[in-house]
Amino acid sequence: MERKLNPPDVERRINRLAARQHGVMNRAQLLRVGLGSEAIRHRVGSGRLLPLHRGVYAVGPAPATKEGRWAAAVLACGDGAVLSHLSAAALWKLRAVDPQVADVSVRTRSRHQRDGLRAHRPGRLDAADTTHHRAIPVTTVARTLIDLAGALPRRSLERAVDEAEFLGLLHQPEVEQALERNRTRTGAGRLAACLRRHEPGGTRTRSELEERFLALVREAALPQCEVNARLGPYEIDFLWRDQRLAVETDGGASHNRAAARERDAGRDAWLARNGYECLRFTWRQLTERPGEVLGALRAKL
Repeated sequence: MERKLNPPDVERRINRLAARQHGVMNRAQLLRVGLGSEAIRHRVGSGRLLPLHRGVYAVGPAPATKEGRWAAAVLACGDGAVLSHLSAAALWKLRAVDPQVADVSVRTRSRHQRDGLRAHRPGRLDAADTTHHRAIPVTTVARTLIDLAGALPRRSLERAVDEAEFLGLLHQPEVEQALERNRTRTGAGRLAACLRRHEPGGTRTRSELEERFLALVREAALPQCEVNARLGPYEIDFLWRDQRLAVETDGGASHNRAAARERDAGRDAWLARNGYECLRFTWRQLTERPGEVLGALRAKL
């Protein structure tokens, strides 16, 4: 006969498992560690279990973290479910998204459309395309990029690819294998095309101002530039090496301080000594007078 657990033993098991799952558990897990149905109802009523989805709870009175909400969404979708698409990109830190809505790829036919949960039913999801990251089942970086490619515009996909490269998460053999496994998916062809025309990491912008400048350059079909490129002791916002032109985008308050102005002057002097001309553009110029910016660039390029 199975030994009945004492209340302290049950509590320790609950706390131990919840700690591994970002503070969330589902009903099956609570029953398995020794908490009965009546005890579950009592804890829900007293606020010690906070329902997140049907049969999935945050353990304790504190609201779930974003990781907890993602873990809860995966638990709510049953065996084989994994975080995917935009939520997987956020977990991998490839882009920021609203953590209140979780994207989950499921293997079952049952309906999982609930508040805060967006279910996807891919025709194929190989085990090689899934993993665990921060204790949450999730699509691999390569599969996540394929899923993103099917949903995002070109520049948004490039930014995710750049971020994956910057974080050391973009491994060419793994991407090639994932593309082969998923070659019939729309996103596979789009990601492959993106990688053919784009050097990962080559256009990683750090601000909305930089992103606007890069969009302006591309829309005007100007020569391709390096973004946040290393040149001597400095990192240059935008660099055309062959034309010996550097561009710095000045983001307002940070460039109004005396120390920042002094650093800028030192950078400009170093560039001039080494045969580079430096142009500086402000947010107001880019947003209110883009023609002025393009005129200055065309004159130099």
